[in-house]
Amino acid sequence: MAKEIERKFLVRNDGWRIEAASSSQFLQAYIASGDDRSIRVRIIDGTKARLTVKIGREMLSRDEFEYDIPVSDANELADLSIGIVLEKVRHRVEHKGYIWEIDVYSGTYEGLIVAEVEIEDEKARPELPAWIGREITGDRRYSNLVMATEDLSRELIHGVPAAAR
Repeated sequence: MAKEIERKFLVRNDGWRIEAASSSQFLQAYIASGDDRSIRVRIIDGTKARLTVKIGREMLSRDEFEYDIPVSDANELADLSIGIVLEKVRHRVEHKGYIWEIDVYSGTYEGLIVAEVEIEDEKARPELPAWIGREITGDRRYSNLVMATEDLSRELIHGVPAAAR
């Protein structure tokens, strides 16, 4: 069983772009979700696809199982998904021994940019690049599952209106 341990942050500025080593276009759709688990399909650059099962309530650390599947199956599953199909370009940046994944959303979440870093254990504290903003690890609103099943685009992109605070 694989364990995913990651921290998540908003991105402060475009300083990461000069360090980006690669990028891929993602289409990400959720097939099922429960209180402590989800099943998603991800199509990468239109040529590869993966089915992922995540189990666990913690946002920092969860069990994760991933399997390659045919792109044709992934497209069919995406058509049967629940909620919003997420669209994003993922850029990979190496910084001080860690790989940062910067997700630049398009579609419903156009304008949202989030950085994630996978860490070896929950106590690890990688040095934060200058372009990293506020930490959002554990903020369920920034969970891809929540973003897909509850349209939070107005709140995440434009902030909470003063009248709603």
